[in-house]
Amino acid sequence: MISINKKKLIRQLQTKKMRDSQSRFVAEGRKLVADLIAGGMRPNYIATVEGSDAMAGVALPAGVECVQCTEAEMKEVSGLRTPSPVLAVFDKPDHSALARRRPQSLALVLDEVQDPGNLGTIIRIADWFGIGLIVCSDTCADAFGPKVVQATMGALARVAVVEVDLADYLKINAEQWHLPVCGTFLEGRSIYQAALPEAALIVMGNEGNGISPTVAQYVTDKLFIPSYPPGAATSESLNVATATAVVCSEFRRRLQ
Repeated sequence: MISINKKKLIRQLQTKKMRDSQSRFVAEGRKLVADLIAGGMRPNYIATVEGSDAMAGVALPAGVECVQCTEAEMKEVSGLRTPSPVLAVFDKPDHSALARRRPQSLALVLDEVQDPGNLGTIIRIADWFGIGLIVCSDTCADAFGPKVVQATMGALARVAVVEVDLADYLKINAEQWHLPVCGTFLEGRSIYQAALPEAALIVMGNEGNGISPTVAQYVTDKLFIPSYPPGAATSESLNVATATAVVCSEFRRRLQ
C-alpha cells in the first residue's frame, strides 16, 4: 500500500512550488517510467497496481523503493483521468550549471512557451534532432509538470532543460559567448535560403505573441518559415511546436 505520507507527497508534487522545493517530480505509465530509467534518471519511489506485473522486465536501480497498491489507491494519487498501473517519483536533474556555460552546438531558447503540451513536444523534438539543451524563460510552463512530463515520452532523460531570466542569459551571450541568435519572424529571411550556423541559440516564442521585444533585441538572425504557395491565403501562423520541428529539421538537414 501507499503510505499516508507518500500519498501526501505525490499529490503535493502536482504543484510547481513543491516540485521545486522537493527537487522531485512524478511520472506515470510503464513506458514513460521505463524510458526515464533507461535514460539514466533514478526513481526514489515506484508504486504499481497489485497483480499488474507492470514493471516486469524493467531493470531497476538498486535501492529503489517499490510498493504495490490497489487501483483505488492509485486513483487517489494519480494526476491522470484514467490512472496507469505505474507511478514513480523521480529526483529532478540539476542542469543549472549549463545556464552559465557557452553551448557548444545548437540549443533551443523558449520565450514564454506556456502550453504544457507544446513544451513537452518541443522537448521530444529536441531529443529527435540531437539538441541536448533547452533554455526556458522563467515564464514558460514547468518542464517537470505532469502534462509536460507525459508529453515528453521519456525525452526528459536525454535533454537538459534549464530555467533562466532570458534577458540576462542572452546578454551574457552577447557580451561573452557571441553565438548567433536565430529567431522566427514574419519579416525574416526564408529559412530555406538563409545561411544557418552549426552552433547557435534558436529562439522560439510564445504561442500567441511570438518572441517578446525584450528577447527580440538579442536576435541576430531573423528567419521566416514560408507558407506554400507563396502569396496564398493560409493560416495566420504555425503552432510553436510545429514551427520548432521545421526549424530544427532544416538546421540539421544542412549537416547531411
